[in-house]
Amino acid sequence: MTDSNRANGPDRDDLETARRAAAAHTAASRDVEAFLRRVPEVPGPAELAEYATLIAREEELRAQRLDAADAAGLTAPSIESP
Repeated sequence: MTDSNRANGPDRDDLETARRAAAAHTAASRDVEAFLRRVPEVPGPAELAEYATLIAREEELRAQRLDAADAAGLTAPSIESP
């Protein structure tokens, strides 16, 4: 797609990729939530390892979601800037 086409809005394929990435990130976040609902008060090594895996997956899918949105022309300014 050329830049002139981008000016007319995101490509349908790019939007669908962004939607899928958002859905995958949402699912990963839900997995973290489900884990936190069932984790014992004193997590053991297995729970800590599972949590680390879940968080790594959620972070990777978040990055993919942001990249897909950016490719679709959907960027937001940083909320951290003054």
